Amino acid sequence: MPLTTTARSLFVTRPSSRTILDAAITAVVLAASLARLSHGGAARLDAHDLDLVGAVLATFSALPLLLWRRFTLGVFLATAAASVAMAGIGYPDQPIGGPAAAILGPAAVTLGPTVALYLFAASRDRAAPWTMHTTGIVVGVFAAYMSAAAVAQAGFPSLELLHTGLAWAVAWFAGERTRLRREQMAALEQRALLTAQQAERDRQLAVAEERARIARDLHDAAGHAISLIAVRAGAARLRHHQDPDRSLRALETIEELARQTAAEIDQVVGTLREPTPANGAVEVPPGLASLDTLIARHTATGLEVMLTSAGRSRPLAATADRTVYRILQEALTNAARHGTGSATVEIMFREATVELTVTNPVRAGGTPRSGGGHGLIGMLERARLLGGSLDTEQAGGTFRLHASLPDRGHHA
Repeated sequence: MPLTTTARSLFVTRPSSRTILDAAITAVVLAASLARLSHGGAARLDAHDLDLVGAVLATFSALPLLLWRRFTLGVFLATAAASVAMAGIGYPDQPIGGPAAAILGPAAVTLGPTVALYLFAASRDRAAPWTMHTTGIVVGVFAAYMSAAAVAQAGFPSLELLHTGLAWAVAWFAGERTRLRREQMAALEQRALLTAQQAERDRQLAVAEERARIARDLHDAAGHAISLIAVRAGAARLRHHQDPDRSLRALETIEELARQTAAEIDQVVGTLREPTPANGAVEVPPGLASLDTLIARHTATGLEVMLTSAGRSRPLAATADRTVYRILQEALTNAARHGTGSATVEIMFREATVELTVTNPVRAGGTPRSGGGHGLIGMLERARLLGGSLDTEQAGGTFRLHASLPDRGHHA
């Protein structure tokens, strides 16, 4: 496990895991301190190598680490006080022998406060920053340790100054790096969260805008149908006595038109609650009757469109007609924007559904579009509101859009 990951786990693990981790740190520090004070290390540790005072002081230099998360400065001071006492008494009182004695002796005495200093520096945050007062405390503790060592040795503690000073400097630097790394990771996580929230807001806005557009389309169609019903009803009333048969046919037409309009409204308008645009303009969406005009418009801009039709062609219900046209309109726009200059359109008329497939080649190395884009969101929303489905796929240098929409109109 990388060092930064290990250090980060000190602060982000669960409470139960934190307790286990803190106990493990304390046990390792205590075992290492006792081993180094035992005149030769763990391999020669026995009851005769370590006296009671040394064992007690070594224990007090490590056990406070269990509480470092709650009392970081207090733990550092407690472990440092035990180390100052050990240095004042003269531990390690007997050299190990060889060059190891110059290194392991001071390390054994200051291992607890060195770890505590690292945790103290690493756990700081903006609410409790490292200040000059904190620096003064650490320098004061270090001076006390040096003084105790000088008294015990009756001379200048050059070895302690070198190794303890270096160990504490490294501990502080490593703690600062851990703190900065933790803050950077927290900032990246916050940024990722904000990005995800913004993307979700954009998606919801795109859905809302498309629903408002659909609502305006349906409003216009329903208004047209109601006006037609009113005209037909008026004509039937005026001609009822003169031509009862013609009046009956008009009433039948009114009934059929009313049923279709009511079905469209029940299906769509109940889910849409968006006001009319500020300018009050309502766009009249054409249907497949204007398909040739739509293709000609895209052809004029340089997109080569090939259209094929299968099944028995027929007029579609008003909602299905508008939805197919809108999806095709957006699909051709995407093909012109992201493709290489051509698109194939296939319309399949089935008994109760109409299927639209648009295929276009894409540029090499192009980013798949099936997962994002307000245009795709709008097309998907239109298909779902009608009770249909829409799927997209990009593979082998080709982007394919397939929509299946129910056609609930009544056709002769």
